[in-house]
Amino acid sequence: MKNMNWIERQLYARGITSPKILEAFRKVPREFFLPENLKNFADDDTPLPIGYGQTTSQPFIIALMISYLDLTGNEKVLEIGTGSGYQTAILSYLAREVYSIEVVPDLAEKARQKIEKLGIKNVYIFVGDGTKGLPEYAPYDAILVSAYAPHVPPPLIEQLSPSGGRLIIPLGNKTLQHLFLFKKNGEKIEKIKLDPCVFVPLKGEYGS
Repeated sequence: MKNMNWIERQLYARGITSPKILEAFRKVPREFFLPENLKNFADDDTPLPIGYGQTTSQPFIIALMISYLDLTGNEKVLEIGTGSGYQTAILSYLAREVYSIEVVPDLAEKARQKIEKLGIKNVYIFVGDGTKGLPEYAPYDAILVSAYAPHVPPPLIEQLSPSGGRLIIPLGNKTLQHLFLFKKNGEKIEKIKLDPCVFVPLKGEYGS
């Protein structure tokens, strides 16, 4: 606990004890991904606005969703909703490759620039409809969706690796949402209901 920064201490206190996840949060400065007027709130465990009706998720929810994916460091990960790029950067330290798709071009470009400034080399950011995924780079060992939808977009299930692919996504409506984990083994899809949560709506053909 001694060498932990404030965000790490908050995560640890709420049950995030994975050394790899905590180390990733230590390596990525949240303030670097925030608008200038919000940098003083970087240590707050709360979602923060980043423009275009979007938010950067609270650190605990990011850590919780990543922990459910059970990453070993050798996965190809698809992130739906690049946003500020903060979560993308954290994933880069926990996976082999991160493919991230953002529907707002300006957010995607800003995130790309920040990722490059940090010297991160294993992240690839695209502009497009995240509900359709990125079929040209599939299959993915893990998919993380950073916005809620009424149902899981079928293309994302299709793009999961049949050898234990995992997908985490908030499902529900504006007033009631839960995280769900989907595990794919061959043709079998396991669906697990997890924690209540609050996210912005997922935009796109299969979104909210």
